[in-house]
Amino acid sequence: MNLMNMLLTQPKFRERVRSCRSQVRQSWQQLGLALVILILFIFFSVNAPNFLSSGNLLDVLRQISFVGVIACGMTLVIVAAEIDLSVGSMVGLSSALIGILASQHSWPVWLAALAALVAGLISGALAGAIRFLFKVPSFIVTLGLYSALRGLALFSTNAFPNTISSSRFQTLGAGTVAGIPTPIYFLAAVAALCWFVMSRTTFGRSLYAVGGNPEAARLSGISIARVQIAIFCVTGVLAALAGVLLSARLASGNPNLGNGYEFDAISAVIIGGTSLFGGRGSIFGTLLGLLFVGILTNGLVLLNISSYAQDIIRGVVVVVAVIVGQIGTRASNTA
Repeated sequence: MNLMNMLLTQPKFRERVRSCRSQVRQSWQQLGLALVILILFIFFSVNAPNFLSSGNLLDVLRQISFVGVIACGMTLVIVAAEIDLSVGSMVGLSSALIGILASQHSWPVWLAALAALVAGLISGALAGAIRFLFKVPSFIVTLGLYSALRGLALFSTNAFPNTISSSRFQTLGAGTVAGIPTPIYFLAAVAALCWFVMSRTTFGRSLYAVGGNPEAARLSGISIARVQIAIFCVTGVLAALAGVLLSARLASGNPNLGNGYEFDAISAVIIGGTSLFGGRGSIFGTLLGLLFVGILTNGLVLLNISSYAQDIIRGVVVVVAVIVGQIGTRASNTA
């Protein structure tokens, strides 16, 4: 008994116990979400026409893949207690850039796609640098980029799409491998890489430390600047990658792509159990959140539910997820 009391007085031991309790609570939340997904699946299987068809299910997976690539990067950002509202606009800008370079300037489409990824990297680095150097909240920085990037995409193309005539490029977004849509493989690769970074690297541990207690992280020698700049670079590149895949899917460089993707990505991350206040979250939870949103949206469409009603339902779901996450955070902090 005395030994236990001595251990409980040690800060590191208390922090380890709190971390274990948080992980157990997160696991239960994910199990609950998986159960909700199963109930939704059964409900729509019975009530929504053609929901169980292989074509429809593969289409659900294809659709969530584009947002999912962004959501994986957004998980890193939110775990570090930041936010990126510019990802949807970066999707549109990267698509517009591919269309301009490939169609108007006759660049090889692969080189144009690479240029789009570099543009995403530069945008993310700029957001991270402003966030760190001027201590401007990431919400404000990326809100400004949200407007600027979308405006640049529309201005550079006069709001008109450019056709991309490359059948090989189109396979990235519209092709299949072994009957599985190609974008799903991209999502799987991105998710696996982000999972590895978050759970198996020093940088991943730094993300949780910065999101959970930035001052303690700084005192322990973690470079806040490196973390902040790196996570925004990741979301910038992944948003650009989503733009590349969507451009390949539509065979077009369209500056209007990505509208609302920032909300969809954040929704999937929050529904998946990542705390909006940082320090807690996982890629697996985000994938569950993506699947939940994908099934819910698809089922509502098949049931001919009004798009306005769909927006209401998704908004309510996100608010409920934030409330549940906040309750879980308070319980973890008081444990």
